[in-house]
Amino acid sequence: MPFSWFTADEAYGQNPGLRSWLEKRGIAFAMAIPCKQELPTAAGKRRAEVLARLVPKTAWQRRSCGDGAKGPRLYDWALVDAGEHHSLLIRRSLTPNAKGVREIAYFLCHTPDPVPLDVLVRVAGSRWAVEECFQAAKNEVGLDHYQVRKYDAWYRHITLAMLAQAFLAVTAKTEKGLCRPR
Repeated sequence: MPFSWFTADEAYGQNPGLRSWLEKRGIAFAMAIPCKQELPTAAGKRRAEVLARLVPKTAWQRRSCGDGAKGPRLYDWALVDAGEHHSLLIRRSLTPNAKGVREIAYFLCHTPDPVPLDVLVRVAGSRWAVEECFQAAKNEVGLDHYQVRKYDAWYRHITLAMLAQAFLAVTAKTEKGLCRPR
């Protein structure tokens, strides 16, 4: 199936083999990376967290990376050049967490052609829909409740759970359409 973007969490984002494979095929990506990930700069390699501290206050832009359960998911975003066709996308929360710190996330982006910040933000935020879908499937149909030791049994369980989740999603969508207020 052809696709134009690839996005992933830190587990995949810090995999140099995967990044190289995508780059060789000209596939744009926005993958989460850890704060300790080193990136090339004109001054040599720098950790993502160090680059984030160097971003001037005026460079941060407030953007929504998609709608959540409570409306738009707003964050402050900044973009830092990280070498040929690469950039570091930095997401900062608007409010401090319980420890009084504004949480920061880092995304390594590769784009064969330049793209605006809004596009990178949208791509980075699209991963949440997949995460929400997996969480719903775990809660509603037991996607993660298998105790099997062989591939065939695992495959059957996962297939049945995904089919059940698809049925529930279509049924819920259909019911919402039928129960509209008049």
